[in-house]
Amino acid sequence: MSMTIGFIGLGNMGAPMALNLVKAGFRVQGFDTHVAARDVAQAGGVVLAATAEECTHGADVVITMLPSGPIMLSVWGDVIPAMKDGALIIDCSTVDIDSCRNAHDLAAGRGLAALDAPVSGGVGGAVAATLTFMVGGSTDAFARAQPLLAAMGRNLTHCGEAGAGQAAKICNNMILGISMIAVSEAFGLADKLGLSRQALFDVAAKSSGQCWSLTSYCPVPGPVPTSPANNGYKPGFAAALMLKDLRLSQAASEGTGAETPLGAAATSLYEAMVAEGDGGRDFSAIFERLSNGGA
Repeated sequence: MSMTIGFIGLGNMGAPMALNLVKAGFRVQGFDTHVAARDVAQAGGVVLAATAEECTHGADVVITMLPSGPIMLSVWGDVIPAMKDGALIIDCSTVDIDSCRNAHDLAAGRGLAALDAPVSGGVGGAVAATLTFMVGGSTDAFARAQPLLAAMGRNLTHCGEAGAGQAAKICNNMILGISMIAVSEAFGLADKLGLSRQALFDVAAKSSGQCWSLTSYCPVPGPVPTSPANNGYKPGFAAALMLKDLRLSQAASEGTGAETPLGAAATSLYEAMVAEGDGGRDFSAIFERLSNGGA
């Protein structure tokens, strides 16, 4: 008998993830508060539930993909009592460490296994089932989840116990935000120096300046045809989402006493970008803000 999956949160990321589970042969029953999201999921074979609690009925595994820690905790508080004994609950959202650990405690209080499994790869990775999963929780729970995660992603890393997945995601995305700004600044300086963008790309891509923000997601049009810069900065990963992750990194930094001055500077720059109405553009559009003197 096929495993039954409850999937709560069928938005831009959740819907394609749920549909990939359907394609892999799992029975998926889903819920979202938005009608349009429910319609997309239903069209792809997800069985719709009337409520989040109903979504868990008979489910062997429940997956959540939600916008914030408080929302995730609220949903877990509602659905955990409705889950069957022995079920596994997995959160794929990107949330603060405290909410993540509180969620694990909620599950443990009910005797359920839990994982925090945030993802990297954006909407494109969700659609193509090439996401990277950073997973926190017990080894046994991770082993149980692997067939499901493998249906939605390509790279699965067990980072440690409860909260380790979120810690990895927050640290990784702080690197991403900082490196995108560094690459953007370099291209801005190259423009002022009269150095062609292609020449800088060709050198840096094969030298010590090489990084993902340059070679896979170049913030200027031209060198990487698939980057958002060549599509009017239509997001793969919106600036507002980058700001969310950077703020999480700074909350974690303050909570632990870690020194992250570049993380703080990156947060400030993305705060200004979002405040000026560009939160819906791809985060690589920070290049235009920097090259225009911050305007």
